[in-house]
Amino acid sequence: MDIILSPFSWLLEVFYNFFDSYGLALILFALVVKVVLFPLSLKGKRGMIQMNMLSGQMQKLQKQYANNRERYNQEVQKLYEKEKVNPMGGCLWSFIPLIILMVLYPIIREPIHYMMGINDADTLNAIAQTVNWSSVAVDNGWLKTAADTFENIGYNQLYLSSLITPDNLAAVQTAAGDAGANLFAINFDFLNFADLSQIPKLKFWTVEGGFGLFILPVISAALSVVFSLVSMKTNAINQQSQNAQNNSTMRTMMIVSPLISLWIGFTMPTALCIYWIANSLFSMIQEFICAKLLKKDYEKAAAARAEQERLAKEEEKEERRRAAEERARRIEEAKLNKGKKKKGEKKPVDEDKIPGAVKEASRVGLRQYARGRAYDPYRYSADGPTVYPGEEPIFAPKADSRALKHEAAEAEQALGELHTDEAIEDSILAGQTAEETPAIQAPEAAAEEQSPAQEPEQSPAAPEAQQADQGEKKE
Repeated sequence: MDIILSPFSWLLEVFYNFFDSYGLALILFALVVKVVLFPLSLKGKRGMIQMNMLSGQMQKLQKQYANNRERYNQEVQKLYEKEKVNPMGGCLWSFIPLIILMVLYPIIREPIHYMMGINDADTLNAIAQTVNWSSVAVDNGWLKTAADTFENIGYNQLYLSSLITPDNLAAVQTAAGDAGANLFAINFDFLNFADLSQIPKLKFWTVEGGFGLFILPVISAALSVVFSLVSMKTNAINQQSQNAQNNSTMRTMMIVSPLISLWIGFTMPTALCIYWIANSLFSMIQEFICAKLLKKDYEKAAAARAEQERLAKEEEKEERRRAAEERARRIEEAKLNKGKKKKGEKKPVDEDKIPGAVKEASRVGLRQYARGRAYDPYRYSADGPTVYPGEEPIFAPKADSRALKHEAAEAEQALGELHTDEAIEDSILAGQTAEETPAIQAPEAAAEEQSPAQEPEQSPAAPEAQQADQGEKKE
């Protein structure tokens, strides 16, 4: 820890030895920190500009992969790599002042340790006894009860260093022994306005010089608000809305920054409040300088933003045009198809024109018919509905068309057999007549022998008639 804090404590000690003012040393310390970190801040602002220029492409990716969060993150990462943009580069610089404040806090809390190089408990106890620490600490409210030994807790070391003055410095150095050569009296008075070793009180009228301590945290909070407004003004060219106050992030910062300043001012030594005030002033100056240096980048970002808005409006206009054309096409198609029966589509059934007997026949037993796409009220009208045991049929079923066809076939077959019997009888009668009149039969037989090729076709009943004739002759 000492290795990390040594450069900062050394810098603060150098400024104090040069100006002999603890408050001025803190202000110069804040200035050096701001100058050293200026390139990082400038790079962070340039990163914010690049991020704003990619906002249009990121919105398209968000719409394209709205249902696939993992794929969206992958595509965004590819976009960052392609454009060489660090998404965290634009916001990390804003946390640097807080980090420096955390580094400065222990240096301010233990000035004898970090600025004078003394941290031995016996040496600190000897210094405390020399300045009559127990009684003075109780009178000032630093301790509730007197203690025989000095405890290096809280802000006790800061309070102890404030008791070392040019008048008692020689005695303190003697009491500290060999380490006394490093001791010196710190001037905590800031412009005869406030003691930077003390903590402000809300009831400032109860403490000597309390108003000066009270007003410094208020000034710090006010400067935080001003800095937020300046930052929004310089960055407004990169925002989607012309009114920068509509940006939720900046509005949050306008609330959080003053609260942090008040918290620092009323819970920590006033020295930290002086540093925070100086940091806010230098940050505002830095914003104006960055705005000048990044003017071309801001103009480029503004042009890119305007182009993205133009393309978005054109795309929206084109989308509305396509939607209107599709709507008109559907309306025209509906007009053309109006009144036309689609292939395979059944004509709707008029319920009022269906006879009552057919409606009853459309039931399946006691179950009401189901009207699906294949519903046909005449489906069961031929054979009638299903009749369960113990029920009476609703009406006499009509003859089945298949049964009628079967009966017609049987009648036709019977008629054919009747014609066959009549043909057999005629053949038998014809044979008997030929025996009685051979003279007449002979010429016909001779004619058949002379022209066998012109043999007349025999009727289907002829073979049967000949067999019957031969049977009678044998008898």
